[in-house]
Amino acid sequence: MRQTIDAAAFQQMVIHAAAAIAAEKQQVNDLNVFPVPDGDTGTNMSLTIAAAAAEMKKKNFATVGQAAQATASALLRGARGNSGVILSLLFRGFAKAVKDRETMDGRDLAIALDFGVAAAYKAVMKPAEGTILTVSRMAAARAAGTAREDAAFEGVLEAAIQEGQAALENTVEQNPVLKKAGVVDAGGKGFLIILQGMLDELQGKALPQGDEEEPTEEKADFGKLSPQEITYAFDTVFIVRKSAPNVDLGPFRRYLSGIGDSLVIGEDDGAFKVHVHTNIPGAALTEAQKYGELELAKIENMRTQAQDLAAGRHVPSTDDLEAVEKELEQGSAAPTQTEDAAPEKEYGFVAVCAGAGLESVFRDLGVDGVISGGQTMNPSTEDILNEIHRTPAHTVYVLPNNKNIILAAQQCVGLCKDKTVVVLPTKTVPQGISAMLAVDPEAQQEELTQLMTEAAGKVRTAEVTYAARDSEFDGAAIQEGDYLALLENQLFGTDRDLDALLERLAQSEAIQSAEFLSIFYGEDVTEEEAQKAADTFTAACPNAEVNLLPGGQPVYYYMISAE
Repeated sequence: MRQTIDAAAFQQMVIHAAAAIAAEKQQVNDLNVFPVPDGDTGTNMSLTIAAAAAEMKKKNFATVGQAAQATASALLRGARGNSGVILSLLFRGFAKAVKDRETMDGRDLAIALDFGVAAAYKAVMKPAEGTILTVSRMAAARAAGTAREDAAFEGVLEAAIQEGQAALENTVEQNPVLKKAGVVDAGGKGFLIILQGMLDELQGKALPQGDEEEPTEEKADFGKLSPQEITYAFDTVFIVRKSAPNVDLGPFRRYLSGIGDSLVIGEDDGAFKVHVHTNIPGAALTEAQKYGELELAKIENMRTQAQDLAAGRHVPSTDDLEAVEKELEQGSAAPTQTEDAAPEKEYGFVAVCAGAGLESVFRDLGVDGVISGGQTMNPSTEDILNEIHRTPAHTVYVLPNNKNIILAAQQCVGLCKDKTVVVLPTKTVPQGISAMLAVDPEAQQEELTQLMTEAAGKVRTAEVTYAARDSEFDGAAIQEGDYLALLENQLFGTDRDLDALLERLAQSEAIQSAEFLSIFYGEDVTEEEAQKAADTFTAACPNAEVNLLPGGQPVYYYMISAE
């Protein structure tokens, strides 16, 4: 039984752990049931610790403390996705606990694991049970109890793994999504593979065979996420060199949690690394510079990547920047500057929609500017702001018409200095159309806002689309190619037969209680098919007035407004 370890042993343990997770990364990936955009957990954790293993191979360290510090620093800079950042935090706390130690025994290990858990919990804004945090916490608690009885390093590590395994098996009961899928937490599994790899090195077991991976550019796997599930568009990762070793990042964490989600911050004495999903990445970077000097940043649009992946197109990433720069040098993508239009009236209106028919409807209702966008192609804040500038009015109303565009639109309120911007939080195109029907140009701003808001709130929206991939949504198993009906953004039903699905939708309470039904058919629907669908609703709803209109929208076969 190994009583203590020195720096050389620790280095080899890290190298062995990296090989272990590399060999089993696909097993961990297969557990990843959450629709997260950060890539597969096993791959992320493997690439993260591979950065530390590469550092351990470069030089020899005199003490365990030095080796642990170098490991933590390499993990921080190499961290991929939330799972990778949390892994780096666990090792960061570990390194702090042993920074002055030449060797480690079981008591040191127990303290180090406890420090690591504390660091990880502190960094994650909303810790959840049934995750890597739970597994690491339980493992650390068992390590502490074992160390009080026997301080042998090997025995304490073995006990920690045993308890972690029990905690991992229980994650399926702690998390409803895991329970439904019948799997354990992927991050917790990856963490235990890493600990087991370290123990295997101590026990003289052979290094796992397989391709050892060097860190590569961080990428995201957006195939697990449909665009409508992405609340914050930009996957934003950056490293900042601290202005002072003890700089307090608490206010920065609170700021970032207010403008995004999936926030994790890892740090060492000299730098910190941030991972956050947000709609205003520029603001995050600007705020970060209050705490030090920006060293590296990566920003990718998860919605457009999800759209491209679903359509089988090339998924652009930061790897494509060189080609884009060449295009800019050749003048093929020169940016344009939008000038403010002088106000000619009191109220102006900007709407977001996709499809020539829908654009025509909004134009007919008095909308000044229409931004092409919607599901799978959300416009940026700058896109919306430019259209506001082009609108010749003192007060400009913005109709996002999609829940994933509302936040981007709201950023324009503070950015537009010469006009008053009012964002109506319309979540669907029918809500936007209803709001425009309620416009009274003689009303005061407060009264007009109330009129439009109330009108939008009276509409119920149904949408019919398709499944681009196998998935689970609202508890229903969905197969690629299924037709999907959504009612108020919630799954109403699925079917392999579109006509059957439309019939069921027409019989729903929301449709049956409507007095007016407007059916907008999409670009992939023929006029004959659309008329057949309209006949279905007319027959099912004899007391409703049914109007059929060409929307020309992509993605959705039908958008149905029920009032």
